[in-house]
Amino acid sequence: MTDDLPAGPAPEPAPRGQDELRALSAPRRLSVDDHMFTALRLPGTFRLQLFTAPGARPVAVATQIAGAEGMGLMNGVESFAGAVWEQHCPAENQPPVWVERQLSPEQSPQEARFRRVVFAEADRYRPRGPRWSVITHEQLQDLVGAPVATDRGAGYVPRPKEPEPQMVFEEFAVALLARPRPFREPVCMPTGVPWWRRWVRQVLPRRSVRTCCWYHGGDWHTVNAMALQVLERARAQSVAPDDMEEFATAHAAAAGATRWQTEALATLFNTADAIQPASEAGYINGQHRAQAMLEAGVRRTVVLHHVYET
Repeated sequence: MTDDLPAGPAPEPAPRGQDELRALSAPRRLSVDDHMFTALRLPGTFRLQLFTAPGARPVAVATQIAGAEGMGLMNGVESFAGAVWEQHCPAENQPPVWVERQLSPEQSPQEARFRRVVFAEADRYRPRGPRWSVITHEQLQDLVGAPVATDRGAGYVPRPKEPEPQMVFEEFAVALLARPRPFREPVCMPTGVPWWRRWVRQVLPRRSVRTCCWYHGGDWHTVNAMALQVLERARAQSVAPDDMEEFATAHAAAAGATRWQTEALATLFNTADAIQPASEAGYINGQHRAQAMLEAGVRRTVVLHHVYET
């Protein structure tokens, strides 16, 4: 379950156990009940119940729906506790007593447990070294001297669902593709294509066919000329991305393409196999075909992008 303790040694009881809880106990009042607490630069939300009283250390109770509110309480405990400390009790010389609870996505409280977090050290608004231990609801209410809500709260606002990306086939300059690092054909594709060689091939292209592997087994110039025609006609007819492979195969048949050319063209429009440049200057897919095209001096190809609508 998502509210289990981190992997590793079993959690130790809170220092000095029940004696320390009794020493911290005091009648407090609920001074903050923020159903959607968040902090600058922290990608997560939770319900914050803050209990305070003059002369008593504040107690913060954080309740979150696991997996539905961005950064989880366990992963962000130091940052979250520091943000609550700075925003709501900045005059304190130590962080609030921190208790957290993660509910299941269905908001079922049966298996969710409160956990007290003790920090090994804390500079100003920067607690560090968290250690978790279970605290019962009854112990928590004794600690704060007031009722503590166990649910997420009526003010909870679910995060909007992430938009689904749209698949878009686009024309792309082969010379601008990232340097491939092939791994399946170490003999004929040992090191990728360096920048100087790709520009030489753009000026002096070659169409020779080699028998070393499938990628070098045909003319990528012809295939990409067909690909650009397919892309233009598909746009004019509003062909859906999932139908592009079939549309391209029909075009190849009508053009009298060879078997290899038909297969190669189909790979460029197969949504699972198309050349997909990665944002971090690499490839999601297609680096072997990219290397073969770079070696041949192909100038334009078709790639697949996933585009998020704004």
